[in-house]
Amino acid sequence: MDIETIREYCLRKKAANESFPFDETTLVFKVVDRMFAVVDLELPDHVVVKCQPEYAVELRDRYHGIEGAFHFNKKYWNQVALTDDVPDPLILQLIDHSYDEVLKKFTRKQKEAYHDLP
Repeated sequence: MDIETIREYCLRKKAANESFPFDETTLVFKVVDRMFAVVDLELPDHVVVKCQPEYAVELRDRYHGIEGAFHFNKKYWNQVALTDDVPDPLILQLIDHSYDEVLKKFTRKQKEAYHDLP
């Protein structure tokens, strides 16, 4: 799995966009206005994704390439190594899971904005 595949996959999601809100090397993928994936272009062999807390711990116990995300709340965010022991299909599933976790936490206003988009 490579960063371009991650980027293309993230941007295919409904209402997804990319930006550099923190600095010129931290690529953030958002749905409406909430982050669901982050890639540091200086460390492009990792992706940071949101995760349900118990599942996050389970994944960290099972895969060497998944750990609590640096600079993020480790209860909810995992850093996934793209070139370690994490299978490519699982990486894509974790992006989907992250996206879904973000959608679950939308406010009413965010839900309305999301549903009004094509």
